[in-house]
Amino acid sequence: MTRSDLVEELAARFGQLTHRDAEFAVKAILDAMNDALVRGHRIEIRGFGSFSINRRPPRMGRNPRSGESVAIPEKRVPHFKPGKALREAVDQRTSEMQADQTKS
Repeated sequence: MTRSDLVEELAARFGQLTHRDAEFAVKAILDAMNDALVRGHRIEIRGFGSFSINRRPPRMGRNPRSGESVAIPEKRVPHFKPGKALREAVDQRTSEMQADQTKS
């Protein structure tokens, strides 16, 4: 699902929202989440999951072409951990799909 798909779904589910309002709502939510992660905060959406920042320590890597050692600096990367309800829903749905495929 892309951002525009999300806007379309939101506008379709809530008839009182115009396409422009739905687009503004999605943009506002994503911007707020982005700002929170940039500030180092954790975002928790019950039943869906949580977003946090993980630290990747500095390390030595290799240039695949030359084999030369390269220093890779420390990084901070976003991390998503699905909530229990989402994990169970995805697991149940994929189990059902696999069962349907074996019947055919």
